[in-house]
Amino acid sequence: MRTHAQAVQDQFDPRAQAYLASPVHAAGPDLDAARERVSRGVKSDAQVLDVGAGAGHLSFAVAPAVARVVALDPSPAMLATVRAAAAARGLPQIETQEGCAHALPFAAASFDLVCTRYSAHHWFDVPRALAEMRRVVKPSGFILVIDLLGEDQPLVDTHLQSIELLRDISHVRDRTIAEWQSLLKAAGFEHIEHSTWSTRLEFTPWVQRMRTPETLITAIRILQNGAPAEVQRTLNIETDGSFTPRTALFWAHPAQTLPSVLA
Repeated sequence: MRTHAQAVQDQFDPRAQAYLASPVHAAGPDLDAARERVSRGVKSDAQVLDVGAGAGHLSFAVAPAVARVVALDPSPAMLATVRAAAAARGLPQIETQEGCAHALPFAAASFDLVCTRYSAHHWFDVPRALAEMRRVVKPSGFILVIDLLGEDQPLVDTHLQSIELLRDISHVRDRTIAEWQSLLKAAGFEHIEHSTWSTRLEFTPWVQRMRTPETLITAIRILQNGAPAEVQRTLNIETDGSFTPRTALFWAHPAQTLPSVLA
């Protein structure tokens, strides 16, 4: 029986090139906002850690503005893809490190910015991962988190999480804005800001990217077609199965005093 960590690696190792080429991952207003935040928020000699870097798009976006980016991911194939793409793009400041979010292999206060994009909904233990991110960021640094959002309305959220899990068995949970704010505060971050955007997921590339089995694709379409009007409307489910959840970017500072549970 596989652990969750093994399931994540099995899911993503064979799909590195698909994620490198994915339009949803390679571009978007959230990536533009991250680039702008970093360019004005951190110094040019900054040390950056990209947790769950995947195919490297967040690393590629922020690298020109900083001195060093460590792209960390548990998938060796993803890291090989990052190295090749970074070399092709002329980004020598990017290096790679194999590792997991809940046990970062770095000393305390090593980075000026710790960031992650479209990875946290796969994490087995988000509080522990955020605590690790808080540990390795400098007191004067920042955290940046980008991820798909869960829905506040339980009916809609249940359908969204079910669709996500049917498509990708390594999915854990899309968190709501309120959940993220609570998690970040509990991990020792403050002055939390956020922005949100609609993110249309075109159905066929979305399932092909994860090589979702046909039986599960059928189950997704049955669930979508049978969803109540409130779900159809909120997720903007289209006739071909494409739908539109939301993405959020969170930007925060380390609190000057750690929560007692982390001290």
